[in-house]
Amino acid sequence: MALNADINFTSDLFDAANKLRGSVAPSEYKNFVLPLIFLRYLSLRYEKRREELLALVSDPNSDWYMEDPEMREEILSDEDQYRSERVYILPTKAHWSHIVSNAKQPTIKKILDDAMKQIEEANTELEGVLPRNIYQASNIPAEGISGLIEVFSRDVFGTTSSEAVDVLGATYIYFISEFASSEGQRGGEFFTPASIVKLLVAMLEPISGTLFDPACGSGGMFVQSEDYTPNKHSLSFHGQENVDMTLRLGKMNVLMHGINADIRLGNSLLDDQFIIKNEDGSFQPMQFDYVIANPPFNMKDWGAGRISKQDPRLIVEYDKAVNNSNANYMWTQHFLWHLAEGGTAGYVMANGAMTTNTSGEKEVRQKLIDDNFIDCIVQLPEKLFYGTGIPCCLFFLSKNRKGEKGFRERQNEILFIDARKKGTLVSRRQKALTIEEINEISSMYHAYKTGEGKYEDIQGFCRVSSIEEVRENDYKLTSGIYVGAEEVETDNVPFEERMGALITTLQEQFDESNRLQERIMHNLEGLL
Repeated sequence: MALNADINFTSDLFDAANKLRGSVAPSEYKNFVLPLIFLRYLSLRYEKRREELLALVSDPNSDWYMEDPEMREEILSDEDQYRSERVYILPTKAHWSHIVSNAKQPTIKKILDDAMKQIEEANTELEGVLPRNIYQASNIPAEGISGLIEVFSRDVFGTTSSEAVDVLGATYIYFISEFASSEGQRGGEFFTPASIVKLLVAMLEPISGTLFDPACGSGGMFVQSEDYTPNKHSLSFHGQENVDMTLRLGKMNVLMHGINADIRLGNSLLDDQFIIKNEDGSFQPMQFDYVIANPPFNMKDWGAGRISKQDPRLIVEYDKAVNNSNANYMWTQHFLWHLAEGGTAGYVMANGAMTTNTSGEKEVRQKLIDDNFIDCIVQLPEKLFYGTGIPCCLFFLSKNRKGEKGFRERQNEILFIDARKKGTLVSRRQKALTIEEINEISSMYHAYKTGEGKYEDIQGFCRVSSIEEVRENDYKLTSGIYVGAEEVETDNVPFEERMGALITTLQEQFDESNRLQERIMHNLEGLL
């Protein structure tokens, strides 16, 4: 088969792996399956580099040629030859070939745990990435583990070509998405549906600079951003994640896509890992050119009491900035604090954030509007997220609305986009935005920001509204309020004429129905 990781192949692979799950919950099963894919990836990269070195030292026409077998082996064993190509060192008992040859052993779970430990010890940069002693502690039978090893030993992974490495990366992402889907609403805690990520990235246009995701989950925002930029490795990625195993899965994901991201463990709202302590004891944030995130929706009892009244993130008085029943606007203030001058933040919010009048929310929204930080609001269709029909929206905050960084001056106005009618059902319960829809929405935002091309309001879809108009609407940010109803094309035929034609057509259809009934009865009588 072609090494293109098409949807049928990855789907078949997931089905094969999932059949071995037994009684293990999907939320737990992913923690055993995804590290195996990563281990297969590490081994494949190591084998590929070893084959390249072997070809060089064996070719008489190569500057690397070594006739002495011992000298050849010395080159093949030189760790620097692997590290220089960003390939991790694999101890002998961590090679996939060793895992496969011992797959049927009753001790296979210990063998895997030992392999993970040895790899981390040989590569200090992988500290905190690979899981420790999870297989022996699991209730998955050894036969189930053996079956998984067999799944990831299929022929498509049996070559050391670059395509096979890419297949593994695509397989990892597909498995994450399928696990998220099977977990329903909880799956959104570690994975954002691809079409939402693609839209966020397309609107932000991260080409170079620093990018921050303080709720980074499995790292999908980083992978998509790296795919977007034409200049590979021109972006520097930083993120924070509150769940240890999710952080590990995210680090594996970005590494499989050639990304070195600084991802730190901790609760972003209560234990910010991206602050700098000054000599006088004060703090300042590390700031980034782009902030992108899908924070937990409507998070309750999140620990608001631990926020200091002097917290520098708060943009209004403490009592009006903090609400323990919903963390949406604490997240927003966190994003703004970490956004560098000239930067843009794009993030997902529950629709309620556009209109809430609750104390600790409305006042923050009002301040953001009055201080000219809100650049664009996109109202999205329902059913985009796994396991829930809750509709959501995108907020874009900007610190370049005065015309910085080559963008046009756009103070005192906000772009509203109503995309509720977009999206296509990809399953009975879920929608996704098409590439064409993503391009349509993002191009509107780009034209609005840059003044390049011709931006025009489109009734029912997009409109630039003044901040004064937003104030008149009680600071509500629902796109539908501003873009109006979609224009309906008419043919200007008078009602009386149109109604007469419809009645005539209906009568003709009734007459035809009667004729058909008579013919059917006549034919039935002929059978008696």
